[in-house]
Amino acid sequence: MNRPSIPDISLLRLIAIARKETYQIFRDPSTLLVAFVLPVVMLFLFAYAVSLDTRNVRIGVVLESDGEAAQSLAAAFSGSRYFSVTPARDRREIEPAIVAGKLRGYVVIPQDFTNRLQRGRTDALVQIVTDGTQPNTATFVANYANGVIGNWIATRNLAATPAAIAVQPRFWFNPEMESRRALIPGALSIVMTIIGTLLTALVVAREWERGTMEGIFSTPATVLEILLGKLLPYFCLGLIATGVGAMLAVWVFGVPLRGSVFTLLLLASIFLIPALGQGLLISTLARNQFVAAQLALLSGFLPAFMLSGFLFEISSMPKVIQFITIIVPARYFNAGLQTVFLAGDVWSLLLPSLGALLLIGLVFFVVVLRKMRKTLEV
Repeated sequence: MNRPSIPDISLLRLIAIARKETYQIFRDPSTLLVAFVLPVVMLFLFAYAVSLDTRNVRIGVVLESDGEAAQSLAAAFSGSRYFSVTPARDRREIEPAIVAGKLRGYVVIPQDFTNRLQRGRTDALVQIVTDGTQPNTATFVANYANGVIGNWIATRNLAATPAAIAVQPRFWFNPEMESRRALIPGALSIVMTIIGTLLTALVVAREWERGTMEGIFSTPATVLEILLGKLLPYFCLGLIATGVGAMLAVWVFGVPLRGSVFTLLLLASIFLIPALGQGLLISTLARNQFVAAQLALLSGFLPAFMLSGFLFEISSMPKVIQFITIIVPARYFNAGLQTVFLAGDVWSLLLPSLGALLLIGLVFFVVVLRKMRKTLEV
């Protein structure tokens, strides 16, 4: 009984195919554009145009009372860095701005506010009205308005009883609570997904479309040599893009790199395995560059953007969607990047992500090899 032998890989043929693919990369300006210009543009967009930090929210403060306490509370709202205050004397002045979307809410300090305080009553009512068309912002306005009122009460010693416990919050890994520090590592995972999946999806599809794949198959090179030779240049391209993105993140956007450069490159190298495998699988299924690009965006970019935990926490998603995210490579890469950048080389967190990426990549390459062999047999 003949056992299947492990195919021999000729280093000379492998280098020849890789060199041919490298020449093709430099001859195609669109490839260099996607590999180097697009990452820079996306990082700048996520650093400056996209922000989860809610500050300078436009609200109105309706001051119906002329008392000193009411004016002091209104001044507390004006002095908050979280609000941009539009003063008014009547809520009817504010309501049109709420309807037009120019303000996200308003606070009403009523006429009897000062009188209630003077009579020793701490239940002086302050009304907070928010725009419910944007629930997250509305919740933010309500919570921080309550916080401003609470701080104002504390400074005037109006609390009925002193607090028995003083709470001092501390935020690990991101003490400034800047969303940029979480968005930039996530943006790197999106960029690497585009480079690995989209560019590789066009590799074999381009050969089929131009009619040169038959010529490649007629050479002595094996299927494995052809695949590896085509992927090696894109693997190096992905590592270079990772290095450029990391330098921008640290030196331009001020994101700390608390882990080592070696760990970052190791994580990127292992992520490129499923990313390149997915792109290669798409290119073997779709022999048209346009179709391959569309499939790469639908199966690579969108899941990486929506289901990787980049913008939306996976734990808050429905259980069915959480189960689907298990097969999204960017989920593990995004978690690994945030660990390396913000926490450091925490191997207890990195090793499960690396193992999942290797497993997904192995599945992709096994399917690709079988598909290519069936194509050759047909």
